[in-house]
Amino acid sequence: MSAVTAQALRETRQGWIRGLWVAGGAAAAAIGWAVEVPGLGIRLAVRFGPMHPETVVAGQVVGAAVVAALLGWLLLALLEGRTPRSRAAWTGIALAVLVLSLALPVAAATTTSAAVGLIVLHLAVGAVVIPGLSASARQPGR
Repeated sequence: MSAVTAQALRETRQGWIRGLWVAGGAAAAAIGWAVEVPGLGIRLAVRFGPMHPETVVAGQVVGAAVVAALLGWLLLALLEGRTPRSRAAWTGIALAVLVLSLALPVAAATTTSAAVGLIVLHLAVGAVVIPGLSASARQPGR
């Protein structure tokens, strides 16, 4: 097998693995929403400014998880092309973004239970996506 073919196979495998972590993040969001909303009866409602409260539905939760994970994947790919310490840099940035993202539920949730529920969803997605994508980062010299 030529070096070019081996490299292409590694990159294809890496893409599949990262895609599975994105799907895992979406699954964590869907499962979390299903436990919180129908299971525990939490009403995930948010209000932005003077607008009326808006209920957060499953599609929004899953969509946000997919978008966040895909943006994380994009950032990791960009860092891999620019720094030999891409894994460490990406993991630090991802954790900082996760912490910053927790401000949104605190600021916009209409009830304490909604804030806690949304924070748990953020943490569940982060707990799947961050270690998964971090583990898939290319090692220096590979």
